[in-house]
Amino acid sequence: MALRDEMPQVSAGSMADIAFLLLIFFLVTTSIETDSGMNRLLPPIDTISTMDVKKKNILAITVNDKGELLIDDDIVALSDLKLLAIEFLDNGGAISSDDFYCSYCKGKRDAKSSDSPLKAIISLITSRDAVYEDYISIQNELLLAYGELRSREANRLYNVDYSSLEAMYNAPDVTSAEKEKAKKKIKAIQNMFPLNLSEANRN
Repeated sequence: MALRDEMPQVSAGSMADIAFLLLIFFLVTTSIETDSGMNRLLPPIDTISTMDVKKKNILAITVNDKGELLIDDDIVALSDLKLLAIEFLDNGGAISSDDFYCSYCKGKRDAKSSDSPLKAIISLITSRDAVYEDYISIQNELLLAYGELRSREANRLYNVDYSSLEAMYNAPDVTSAEKEKAKKKIKAIQNMFPLNLSEANRN
């Protein structure tokens, strides 16, 4: 019997179809993670201006390369940050004849601390070697401080939590009239305790 010199051939006609189906399968089943950031509403460029700020109206928070949290060069615990921020923002140190006198503030009204929530600025300076999770934790505590003060005023003025106003505004089944009403209330509360947060990095 004569030996066959030809090698057996494999039909590759359907290989392209199989590869295409596999590509479609992986495109459909693969989930691509997206980086999530922190919501920040930046002011328009034409509204940014330099102004003189009194030192007492600045709460200087620093995170060093060791992850230590410092306020005015004093090391503080992260668990104390929210209370310290509330005391600073709600101090209301301006005298009653001042244009920035805060009638709704319930703080100590210490003349050496912030005059008003409208003037109070929280300055956060983070070392480039600091851990990102520490930065996020500090941001959370500061936002909780603002949220607590805003909720207090929302309950006083409208008998509702500030978070409930935001939920109402963002709800898909709310009428445009209700949404507009919630928006006005949210804006009024935000104007009472504006988010004056300055952030910077240092080497």
